[in-house]
Amino acid sequence: MSKNYKIAVIGGDGTGPEVIREGIKVLNAAAPKFGVKIEFTEFDFGAKRYLKTGETLPDSAIEDLKKFDAIYLGAIGSPDVKPGILERGILLKMRFALDQYINLRPVKLYQNVETPIKDKGPEDIDFVVIRENTEGLYAGGGGILREGTQYEVAIQESINTRFGVERCIKYAFEYTKKRNSKKKQLTLCGKTNVLTYAFGLWERVFNEIAKNYPDIKTDYAHVDAITMWMVKNPEWFDVIVTDNMFGDIITDLGAVVGGGLGVAAGGNINPEGVSMFEPIGGSAPKYTGKNVINPIAAILAGKMMMEHLGEVEMAKKIEESVQKTILKMKSMAAGKMGYSTTEIGDMIADSI
Repeated sequence: MSKNYKIAVIGGDGTGPEVIREGIKVLNAAAPKFGVKIEFTEFDFGAKRYLKTGETLPDSAIEDLKKFDAIYLGAIGSPDVKPGILERGILLKMRFALDQYINLRPVKLYQNVETPIKDKGPEDIDFVVIRENTEGLYAGGGGILREGTQYEVAIQESINTRFGVERCIKYAFEYTKKRNSKKKQLTLCGKTNVLTYAFGLWERVFNEIAKNYPDIKTDYAHVDAITMWMVKNPEWFDVIVTDNMFGDIITDLGAVVGGGLGVAAGGNINPEGVSMFEPIGGSAPKYTGKNVINPIAAILAGKMMMEHLGEVEMAKKIEESVQKTILKMKSMAAGKMGYSTTEIGDMIADSI
């Protein structure tokens, strides 16, 4: 019996539509082999629509997106639009309105992918960062007083609720429990020695919940130590859980450790609702239309999406096919891969 999934597609800006096209190609190749049917519906949210209509993401669109099983996003961002408009008006609005309170970022080094970390290989770099995605400094707390004067005051508050912290940490423990890893280790990343109020709450909740998971090893590290150890000893980590701001920073470091933005994918997760999956690399406008951008990250985002929807074997097959294709590539960098964007998508689809 076929399983049917409705996927909202937002190709977005720059090279976003190009990489999502290849992701859809791979998903369509894999779906029938696993008794799956996928119906893709495209939406035009992004810079072009904003420049034409002045509209980012209307409230009606949120209601439309709630009807889908997941969202597949290419990239949002354009040099023709002032920074912050599209990010707040589309990306953050979706995360908050759809309560995608988990940002899930695997850091995994594949064979034949080069890492800048000396003497480290795929056996050393395979961990996951779980970032709280709807609170902290991104919640919008604060304001500006006497703007534009020499007495200007700017306040940006980090909002941490027990509800938000607790559900993020619970998700992290459950994820660590289910993850196919020998370590079964969860690290809390914070700054308890300085940010005592916010991370005092994180630490208390973390230690309380840990009592319910005696089989999971737990530890704590300050965020500055994490950034050093992710470079010096990435093999120490299994799963890391942290707040919104620190998560934003260390996941980008993780992407580079794992071989660069060409292979970095992520998910914005609502375990009880609609989640969104995307490549991390952005819209890369200078490569638009050249058919040279690396689609691997977008294809791995599609793999994450199917895994999240419960299609574990299908996701596994996509990842195996990605690894086979990576072994044939010269580089993960745009224009240096040895193949075009389309050819890489074809190779992975054919491998499936």
